[in-house]
Amino acid sequence: MQPHCPHAVNVFNCFHFLMQAKERGRDVSEVPLIEIHNATVWRGSTCVLRNFSLSIAQHERVAVLGPNGSGKSTLLKTISRELRPVQEKDSWVSILGNTHWNIWELRKQLGMVSHDLQFAYSQNSSAFEVVISGYFSSVGLDDQLRSQIKPAQLLKAEKVMRSLGILELSKRSFGTLSTGQQRRCLIGRALVHDPHTLILDEPTAGLDMTARFEISRHISELARKGTGLIWVTHDLNDIPAEVNRVIVLKNGTLFADGPKAEVLKPEILAKAFATNLRIAELDGHYLAYPGAD
Repeated sequence: MQPHCPHAVNVFNCFHFLMQAKERGRDVSEVPLIEIHNATVWRGSTCVLRNFSLSIAQHERVAVLGPNGSGKSTLLKTISRELRPVQEKDSWVSILGNTHWNIWELRKQLGMVSHDLQFAYSQNSSAFEVVISGYFSSVGLDDQLRSQIKPAQLLKAEKVMRSLGILELSKRSFGTLSTGQQRRCLIGRALVHDPHTLILDEPTAGLDMTARFEISRHISELARKGTGLIWVTHDLNDIPAEVNRVIVLKNGTLFADGPKAEVLKPEILAKAFATNLRIAELDGHYLAYPGAD
């Protein structure tokens, strides 16, 4: 049955619904973080997802894996409301029990980091402006937004940057930072609201080994503290050890979904990626390498 807010038109009504559920004795943690039911999503003239269904509980740590063109980006844009599914009977996308999110309020609940966002920022924005712009769900700050910044928000942004090891970069322009430093600024931007879940679109792509390990370490720490995680990638080698569920997409369909150890099998991934491969596991990390011809 579709979870919904009886009077849901925005985030505040949804949280009112959650409080009512709590008062009625229902555990609000039972409300899925994300529920997609029979959604059909087009990008231009291409139907990427058709009758697609998926449910992710609150505080889950999930990896979404798949080859290029499998529908990963479309799924992310559907969750963030950048793309809307075709309106059809018995079809919906619900987040925290709400199907009618204001996109700006939604971005305060789900901390998202993507390549599109990284490229959208002005090279002249300071690292600190990138992080604190998360309070406004904006790309950068203008004079009007700067005038609205509160002292508590300044302190929180500094705290987040310190935890990510980038406080000393506060005054540096975004364009002078390395790709790894830019990525950490965007993670800081996502964290200022203490979001339910971090949604990371290939966060370590294009980084050297040091930067990859640093970002993975920070994300792993957050996951261990209870932050939900949706890690989207085409490379299973980057999946954090804390991830315990893996969703595999292929050609816009849900190809596999289940516990990490059950899904990251050579026979499953060889079909998903259409290549021979072998897999090794060490301390919760998985490595793919070429299989025998």
